[in-house]
Amino acid sequence: MTKMLASVNSVEEALLVLRENVDIIDLKQPALGALGALELDVVRAIVTAIAKRRPVSATIGDLPMQAELIFNAVQAMAETGVDYIKIGFFPDANWQATIDKLSLLTKKNHTLIAVLFADGQPDLNVIYALKHAGFSGVMLDTIDKKRGSLNQVMASETIHDFVSLAKNQQLLCGLAGSLTLQSIPDLLNHQPDYLGFRGALCEQHNRSGQLSQHAIKHIKLAIT
Repeated sequence: MTKMLASVNSVEEALLVLRENVDIIDLKQPALGALGALELDVVRAIVTAIAKRRPVSATIGDLPMQAELIFNAVQAMAETGVDYIKIGFFPDANWQATIDKLSLLTKKNHTLIAVLFADGQPDLNVIYALKHAGFSGVMLDTIDKKRGSLNQVMASETIHDFVSLAKNQQLLCGLAGSLTLQSIPDLLNHQPDYLGFRGALCEQHNRSGQLSQHAIKHIKLAIT
């Protein structure tokens, strides 16, 4: 069954989505980009407040694809106690060098999730390299949140291929990227492990704004 991931940027937001029974609590700062990172002190405070009642994921930020830089950021985030660490794989970069470097952390049982960007035309064959390097999951997202939802910037057939390939490699599989209530039925047909939301959970769909309890309830109901 597909689960719901909700992105939050504070202890208060984390506790709100916890009360609404979301499945995964994702930590990011939307004002800082597609995968903007929260300060480590805030991440630690949220991890403490959630107290293992839900899995917690966190992004390391919209970082340039420099292997050592990303390695250090992942290592620092791992020390906060989050369950999953999300790393954005941005276009026009040497992905393999970063994947090879991060394999040193997967060998230490750090749970890494690669984020590919649909509007960056990713080569889905990278999923094989991610599996070989010990990554635990992979997801699709979008860089430009103004271009529309994931299923508006990527063909349904390509999304299906992504989910099928990820599952074939026994990787957790997530779909995100300006998803709306209307996005859900089509994306559920692909049977991803989870769907990720931020803007659709906020007042007036402003991803940098306040969360709406009403919106969270509606999204959760639509998935279940």
